[in-house]
Amino acid sequence: MLLQNLLEGIQEFQTTGQLRDVQIDNIQYDSRKVSAGCLFVCIEGFKVDGHNFINEAIAKGAAAVVVSKDVSIDGEVVLIKHPNTRKLLAELSGRFYGNPTQKLNLIGVTGTKGKTTTTFMIKSILEHSGHKVGLIGTIANYIGDKIIPADRTTPESLELQQMFSDMLDQGVDTVVMEVSSHSLDLYRVYACDFDVGVFTNLSQDHLDFHLNFDNYFAAKAKLFGMCRMAAINIDDSYGQKLLNKCNCEISTIGINNDADFSAYDIEIIPQGTSFNCKYGDKYYKVSIPIPGKFSVYNALAAISSCSAYGVSKENIIGGLENLKVPGRAETVQTDRNFSVMVDYAHSPDSLENILQAVRVYAKGRVVVIFGCGGDRDRTKRPIMGEIAGKLAGFTIITSDNPRSEEPEAIIKEIEEGIKRTGSEYIIISDRRSAIEYCIKNAKENDIILIAGKGHETYQIFKDRTIHFDDREVAREALRI
Repeated sequence: MLLQNLLEGIQEFQTTGQLRDVQIDNIQYDSRKVSAGCLFVCIEGFKVDGHNFINEAIAKGAAAVVVSKDVSIDGEVVLIKHPNTRKLLAELSGRFYGNPTQKLNLIGVTGTKGKTTTTFMIKSILEHSGHKVGLIGTIANYIGDKIIPADRTTPESLELQQMFSDMLDQGVDTVVMEVSSHSLDLYRVYACDFDVGVFTNLSQDHLDFHLNFDNYFAAKAKLFGMCRMAAINIDDSYGQKLLNKCNCEISTIGINNDADFSAYDIEIIPQGTSFNCKYGDKYYKVSIPIPGKFSVYNALAAISSCSAYGVSKENIIGGLENLKVPGRAETVQTDRNFSVMVDYAHSPDSLENILQAVRVYAKGRVVVIFGCGGDRDRTKRPIMGEIAGKLAGFTIITSDNPRSEEPEAIIKEIEEGIKRTGSEYIIISDRRSAIEYCIKNAKENDIILIAGKGHETYQIFKDRTIHFDDREVAREALRI
């Protein structure tokens, strides 16, 4: 693609050198991936600044370089200066791959919790109605049945646009994706053409990045200036605030407030949740294989989104009944007189929700094993400790992904919260040992909840990353 065509109509850039006849064969922001004919975009990251690798990129044959500040270069190359290279990367990536989201149905789901489950619900419903669906999210990326490992909730704009293009080439007609607050603030989804935006809720998370709730909410709200229709949970106070910020068609969901899509007669059992969904003057019975009131909100969001595409109630019901979400309220088969469940809950609200859901049908103790991730919001640690103390009959505080922090230091901060409740707990910092101890000492009718990592198959330490899957470890402990 010619550079002058790639930049046509873009504002705020300055150039050094002639754009005419400069052929761009690929775009990169990682200098290690640069090859001849490449457009190298310098991103000023939180740890690494791409501007420091310009000369390396030029030496590898970069045809042009995009910068946001004055630089000194070796050799001759077309230099493009723009005040926001993240934003420009998104726009250039979309153009380079032919703006694929303009040819796809695109649904974006944002919120603190419920994003993953809601996207899987939407995927299941749409596939049940005959669509070929792509999914981009925390667990993995899917092109139909093909699974592509995910490094982050929302990929960088370059990889994202390439993925959309690949999905289009493989016959995908609809893509549902988790849209993180980071991706909105960092322009990863800037060039995406969303049909539907979904807001699930907002609660404490990622304040290490956003610093306060106002910034966090403002980041989430950006999605709703990019879509044609919004599905908003109005039982959430931030959902109510969002109503006034949308300039698009709005569909509301709720249980406690009068909404376009509402749920009544909710019944929660160990095998899942059922409710009557009301839309207009019609009611129909819906069942989902995930226990908990929170899963009703996710289902309402999925129903609202799919209804925008004219999906029938029969396909909605069938899609939700066949739902499978790895690491979300996922049961580990025990063949014992107690139960084991693995869930991704890693924020105060998500831990509270899953514990409350389990307590509804627990006949014995609710036992929870959890820790908190290192290099993340420290303020939530004692809060989660207090939640576990109030809602679980017994708690084992352990390690999650400590990253660069010492596991014992993280555990001490969690312990501050649980101490306030007077609840029974112990500390076993090694996660494998904690799971093994819990299963070895389980009592009849116990429900053991292993929380925090869910679908993850690794554990991140200061100096290494190891394979670790809560489900596998639990199964191994059950065989001992």
